[in-house]
Amino acid sequence: MKMISVKPLLLAAAVALALSGCQSPAHQSSTDFSYQQASVSELQQAMSDGELSAEQLVSYYLQRIEQHNTKGAELRAVITVNEQALATARQLDTERAEGIIRGPLHGIPVLLKDNIDTAEGMPNTAGSVLFANNLPADDAFVVNELRQEGAIILGKANLSEWANFRSTRSSSGWSGLGGQAVNPYDPTRTTCGSSAGSAVAVAADFSTLSVGTETDGSLVCPAAINGIVTIKPTLGLISRDGIIPIAHSQDTAGPMARTVTGATLMLQAMAEYDPTDPAAYQPDVAFAEHLKGDGLQNKRIGVVRNLTGYNELLDQQFEQQLDVLREQGAEVIDVTMETYGDYGADEFTVLLYEFNTDMKKYLATSSLPYKDLSDMIEANEQVAEQELIYFGQELFEMAAAKTEQDKEDYLQALKDSKRLAGKEGIDAMLQQHDLDLLVAPTTAPAWKIDRVSGDNYSGSASSPAAVAGYPHITVPMGYIQIGDEPALPVGLSFFSTARAEPVLIEAAFAYEQATQHRRAPVID
Repeated sequence: MKMISVKPLLLAAAVALALSGCQSPAHQSSTDFSYQQASVSELQQAMSDGELSAEQLVSYYLQRIEQHNTKGAELRAVITVNEQALATARQLDTERAEGIIRGPLHGIPVLLKDNIDTAEGMPNTAGSVLFANNLPADDAFVVNELRQEGAIILGKANLSEWANFRSTRSSSGWSGLGGQAVNPYDPTRTTCGSSAGSAVAVAADFSTLSVGTETDGSLVCPAAINGIVTIKPTLGLISRDGIIPIAHSQDTAGPMARTVTGATLMLQAMAEYDPTDPAAYQPDVAFAEHLKGDGLQNKRIGVVRNLTGYNELLDQQFEQQLDVLREQGAEVIDVTMETYGDYGADEFTVLLYEFNTDMKKYLATSSLPYKDLSDMIEANEQVAEQELIYFGQELFEMAAAKTEQDKEDYLQALKDSKRLAGKEGIDAMLQQHDLDLLVAPTTAPAWKIDRVSGDNYSGSASSPAAVAGYPHITVPMGYIQIGDEPALPVGLSFFSTARAEPVLIEAAFAYEQATQHRRAPVID
């Protein structure tokens, strides 16, 4: 089989793993293959066996989107569908027939969060009518990487507008262009955000994979609440080129999938050194080699106790998972993050200052008629009937007020937040107790959508790794249900120090294989 790739050795290993022991029993023979909720491994096997073409797969997802995006279940997970997706699928089918496989994502559809540039005639909108005509001249670096590895860009996913950084009273999953994305397990409940549509689309079988982004919680919260897997990588592992920013000190893209295997293969495809990104580094590991069934054996795991206690039902589910970790050979030790929350004010200072400066830089690369946040604030007021009907833009206004005179305070806040979350936070727990990684519940079950009070965050494990710039994986850890209410998925977080993706993948994969908690939402 001929491989065309910038990372041939890593991807050859990844393909072998993807097509081997990571397959679901439901699809072990050619006679019972089904498109529905199929994983990357299952789809690649079916295409390799000649049971399935990329064109058929894209057609299936386009049909699902047509049925349930603005009709049917009205999930509103997708803003734009790529008109060139079927043509790309046919090209990739031709390559496969000629023995050319670009990588483990060859022929696999991927949705992009609608804050990521792509040059296939799809605007990059951040969910706002202000950016409805933002047509990038070229692909974001990460989109180019996905194409090189054979992924098909299926379209753009809805998001919490401006990645949830416009108002302090916003409702996750809502955007002026995409409307209110809803949870596929219970449409009266939140998707969380800001990678709302990216998570819903994967959960509801609108796409095999999606790309989300995170500044603090925007990958892991929607993944947990929608019952899927995501990997928030170490800052710099994935290029930030061509992504509408909040803050370069914390922003990162990340893969979203139904399995740890899918997320890992996608991470491998996305992770390539970008010399134009100041935080970039060259990965020197084949992440798929760490998909180990015994990946929890002899791991020392810290249970961060002050990241629990905000939801009794969540805690009960979490405690049961600690037994699973022990049964799989891990040693579990209770720990406390002494600096948890101490960096909150500093983080906010950093986000406001960098949002102001980073947005100016992005606008300068576009053909949009805005030069800064002040222009965008004025433009929102001119389309208030579309953009300001539910909540305002006070975060825009606070960020726009930042000036060069605030730089010294910003730099001190940046230094302090990284220290408190990283060296004196996550790293201190790992070193003091000789740990490999840390665990906690990812976040509370999905709350009711509330446009009066906004999101009802009661607690989350996202901020330590987000502020420090460290990796974080969430995996489904079961469901919470009361009476006749729909069962709501919740997630288990695995996080550690910088560049610890391999150890986290080992632990997350072994846990997933031991539990197999995920159940697809019923929307048909």
